[in-house]
Amino acid sequence: MKAEAPDANEFAGLRRSGLARLADARTDSLSLEGRFDLAYNAAHALCLAALRWHGWRSSNRYIVFQLLPHTLGLGPEVWRVLDKCHQVRNLGEYEGDLNVDDRLVNDLIAAAAAVAAKLDALGPPST
Repeated sequence: MKAEAPDANEFAGLRRSGLARLADARTDSLSLEGRFDLAYNAAHALCLAALRWHGWRSSNRYIVFQLLPHTLGLGPEVWRVLDKCHQVRNLGEYEGDLNVDDRLVNDLIAAAAAVAAKLDALGPPST
């Protein structure tokens, strides 16, 4: 991790991308795998926006989920879902074994929505 001043444009772009992907992930006519991918990337963008709001940048994808208690005050009911989904995503990306079901996708969407709600409460970053 390294300290880096927040950037309002970067924050807005990450937030916009995350919210658009989250909305698309709720589209039942899409494949379950596609919905998972959209929801996972939505959660990542939103969590990264929170990290950037606080003036930090990480080169590790996973750290944005680990820091949710500090960046957004979210507890294990959210970050454990995101941790599980990160593991599932990695198996799919690197080993071709994407094993998702309705419950996991719905839990991921709910976790991403909780992140989005807390992110909105922060407001734009001070730059």
